[in-house]
Amino acid sequence: MELQHTALPWKCCIQLGLLLVLLSLPEGTASCRILRCNSDFVAATLDLSGGGAPGGGVAFSREAVSAGYCSALRSYAMCTKRMARACRGDLAYHSAVQGIEDLLIQHRCPRAGPTVQPRPLPQGTLSGDACHYERSLFIREGRTPEYLHCGVFGDPHVRTFNNDFQTCAVQGAWPLIDNEYLYIQATSSPVRGGAHATVLTKITIIFKNWRQCVDQQLYQAELDNVPAAFVDGSVTSGERRGHHSLTVWTQSPGRHAEIRAAHIGTLLVVRQSGHSLGLSVRSPRSIVEAFGPEQDLQLCVWGCPATQRVHIPAPTGSSSPSSISAHAQAHCAALLPYRDVYYQACVFDLITSGDLNSSVAAVSALQDARNMISDMQRVHLLPSAAGKQHRARLDLTLLLLLLLIGMLGTLNRT
Repeated sequence: MELQHTALPWKCCIQLGLLLVLLSLPEGTASCRILRCNSDFVAATLDLSGGGAPGGGVAFSREAVSAGYCSALRSYAMCTKRMARACRGDLAYHSAVQGIEDLLIQHRCPRAGPTVQPRPLPQGTLSGDACHYERSLFIREGRTPEYLHCGVFGDPHVRTFNNDFQTCAVQGAWPLIDNEYLYIQATSSPVRGGAHATVLTKITIIFKNWRQCVDQQLYQAELDNVPAAFVDGSVTSGERRGHHSLTVWTQSPGRHAEIRAAHIGTLLVVRQSGHSLGLSVRSPRSIVEAFGPEQDLQLCVWGCPATQRVHIPAPTGSSSPSSISAHAQAHCAALLPYRDVYYQACVFDLITSGDLNSSVAAVSALQDARNMISDMQRVHLLPSAAGKQHRARLDLTLLLLLLLIGMLGTLNRT
């Protein structure tokens, strides 16, 4: 049987739709990674037209195209199933699931069958700068990384990589970051004497083994013990050509540690402020987003679960000068004149803990944000602006995702 070249006019529509979605979200989607499934699906279907082959591509029979498209749809469906926990209640996610279901029916794709195999990662010998992320990126692409910032402090408050700000009622151990290079877990415990207050009492950081740059390394800090060394007692790790991938140093022994991970371009600051621990992270977007669907619980990426979020009312003036709220507002205003989320967190922590030292956590977190965010206009987050920005991103995502699914539906008419 002679093979015929099957044109795929819908390919451009898919690319355009996905491009519109990606360009509309420069900061990423805060609560659901459905775009990851979308991009994997598009990458799989592009191969059907030989788009990646030189000289016009490879000829495929109509049957081969149909089988390949069904395999891509089944992989797409499996990806959304793995995202179900993180995307629960997300309208864009549920629209995508329904769109996939319709396409499976339209193209008479069997529910069981082969799926698209993930492409293997390139292997090879590391170049001289491969263990220095910033330098390697500049050599490859001629640019510097796009850095993201996450801060966790106080009762505990989380500023996510997507600039959402939340206060969590979590207790026990929770993952802050869980990607291919790094795992960070924080433990939150009740405050003695505080009615409902909790604070971070332990932070565990695991740098995962990565090629020839670094072997797995562990750092651990606890309340009143913030060491300037890894658990094995070393202060450096991953030596290559006279440089180290990991280094630890301190400017306040026992209360501060700064860890630089050159191989992933990441800076971490662990500090004790008052009677609680805090963590600040600056990391390139490509490192932050290097995780799979099964790594679906990361407070620095998606914030705390909806059932664990605490609403902080905006501080208001009190008619009673002696009220706890008035004293808290006055104290925090002297330390944090700008009425942003850090001021709001400071007031909240003072009221819930009754400890004046708790205000130091917000001050330190703000200082870390200033050091880690290059655009000073993005350092301060206003409570109302952060919420509106998050809702606007979700609304735009839903609109463009519906447009993309509509474009995919045209396939059955080509």
